[in-house]
Amino acid sequence: MESDSFDRSIIDLIHDRARKVEDLLKADVVFYSGLVHPAYFRIFRDFIESVKERSDRKEKAIAIFLRTAGGSVETSERMVGVLRKHYDFVYFIVPDTAMSAGTILCMSGDKIYMDYSSSLGPVDPQAPTSDTGEYLPAMGYLDKVEEISSKDDLTPADVVFLRSLDLGRLALYEQSRDLSIDLLKKWLVQYKFKDWNKHQTTDPGSEVTEEQKLMRATEIATNLADLKKWRTHGRNIDILKLQEMRLFIDDYSDNDELSKTVREYNDPLTGYVDRTRQMFYMQNHLMGD
Repeated sequence: MESDSFDRSIIDLIHDRARKVEDLLKADVVFYSGLVHPAYFRIFRDFIESVKERSDRKEKAIAIFLRTAGGSVETSERMVGVLRKHYDFVYFIVPDTAMSAGTILCMSGDKIYMDYSSSLGPVDPQAPTSDTGEYLPAMGYLDKVEEISSKDDLTPADVVFLRSLDLGRLALYEQSRDLSIDLLKKWLVQYKFKDWNKHQTTDPGSEVTEEQKLMRATEIATNLADLKKWRTHGRNIDILKLQEMRLFIDDYSDNDELSKTVREYNDPLTGYVDRTRQMFYMQNHLMGD
């Protein structure tokens, strides 16, 4: 009973702090923690529909607090379709980490909010390895195949590995990689760059063309998908690295009010999710528990 009372107090506190974040960002706020997985898609769809139906905010904007280790690029695409059906403006807030498919999701936002301790990850979509639903980072597998295939002299172990390849699965991994890059390019141009109309550094004041937007999006997508550059699937890509790619991030590190409000909402909520060992969790103050 004592534990239930404590959890109830935490939830009430989180609901109250969610409203404060909404007032600052002028958007409905939804917290998402867990993999980007097909099994969660219907829950996500129904949750977003319910939030939109219950919200009385005039702004057609939603801010997704995203904490994920990644997942399915195909599910990312479906989730973006849901968000864009119900909202004109989509913001992603990453107080902690959003990896792989989470990074892909963020690139579909009109804004991406991070602070100095936040992290995105390399775009390394996870593809199913078997009927059990297990997922494997696709880029590492493809890189290994490319490395071995390019050798002049193969070792016996290399030969065994190549003979064991499932060509159908290999094609699936290649498709996931190509889809990830295509979606990044499309979404960056369509959403993130939609208000980028004037150059600020190179030839300041001159018009930004659609071709230039696509070129920038291609550079960013290629960088994020270059696992040889990042070395590992779990590499931290912080604001400084993203800025080096010339991707604008809404950095709230020095915005005391927003930083305090974000952490007061996010930290007890993530603590609650971790303590109760919930693999998947969504929250909005209009949705009760």
